[in-house]
Amino acid sequence: MRSRELAAVERLGVLVLVARNGPRGTSESFHPVPRILREATVVRGRNIVHRAVVSGHICADLYPKLGGQERIIPGAIVDVGPLTIFPGGCVANTGRDLHSLGVPVQLVGDVGDDELGSSLVHMLSETGLDCQGVRRVSGAATSYSLVFEPPGRDRAFWHHVGANSSFDGARVTPDRADLVHLGYPPLLPAMYAAGGAALQSLLARIRQSGATTSLDLSTVAAGSRAAQVDWEGLLTRTVPLVDVLSPSVDDVVSALRIARPESGAGTRELARRLLGLGAAAVLLTDGARGMHLLTASTDRFCRAGRCFAERDRDWADREFFLPASAIRHPVTTGAGDAATAGLLYGVLSAASAGEAASIAARFAAFKVEGGGGPDFSVSQGARDS
Repeated sequence: MRSRELAAVERLGVLVLVARNGPRGTSESFHPVPRILREATVVRGRNIVHRAVVSGHICADLYPKLGGQERIIPGAIVDVGPLTIFPGGCVANTGRDLHSLGVPVQLVGDVGDDELGSSLVHMLSETGLDCQGVRRVSGAATSYSLVFEPPGRDRAFWHHVGANSSFDGARVTPDRADLVHLGYPPLLPAMYAAGGAALQSLLARIRQSGATTSLDLSTVAAGSRAAQVDWEGLLTRTVPLVDVLSPSVDDVVSALRIARPESGAGTRELARRLLGLGAAAVLLTDGARGMHLLTASTDRFCRAGRCFAERDRDWADREFFLPASAIRHPVTTGAGDAATAGLLYGVLSAASAGEAASIAARFAAFKVEGGGGPDFSVSQGARDS
């Protein structure tokens, strides 16, 4: 890693594990930076010139306010707080986050022709997002999640897939974008049917257009239709077409039916396994354990979409670990999508791998703290609360 890039990354609070200067080059170890600092990044003044499409899963997230002691007791009335409704799913979360960071974004997904669908599209449109690609599916119910997030604990979901069942990627038009992101294939039945034929077709179309491909996964629920899919085979066929892969550890272990890593070293090896499937860059998030960014060789970046054109010197053969911030009352819903959005912002803004990794970590921490996108500054970091 060049000394200037390393100094910039260290100022941003990134723990750099390894910086490889070639497929078989020498490795250097660096000392950890103790915390993510709120200082200016080296992307100051850089303009976004690329456009993005965010496609796939979209739903309404319904949050009952919980005190932490609630239980489901048959026949009992349990007192809870007010209900809050937010747009959710990859399309809403990652799309809204990229938009808040200044990226021109078009959303593509399916909602029902019901009142919930109308409300969902209205809420997204009110933020200034381009929702022309959000289709109202006649006779379908809008997807929703009941999100249970007690204070200080990770969330749980009760989910209805709804109109997402009809999403097959056919309406995604990569010719109008520089980067196309697809989210949550395990919650898109048409995308994983027939061994993922529709997913593979969409990724191939994006690749043929010259746009950069990006993919995020979701947890595969036990007992669901998605749990019957051979995800290892599906990912083996599709990931070589993916430039940026950004799942969570929970997503991967549930899809591959493997044990959860018990250490940071185990998570790092899992990230290496994903990189070995053929992606150019892998961001593997692991909640309070932080996240790992690993990148492939120069040869792989030379075959990536146009957002990586002539950027292999800043991206190839890099490896970073980014520790999670200590947060007293975390809001975990959307944290992974925020990390993805931060990384993709770096890709779209011509940042280096180290800069993009730092933005991903800082923006995810900001969202976990309950911050809103407009209050986050890429040049100055999130404002201290």
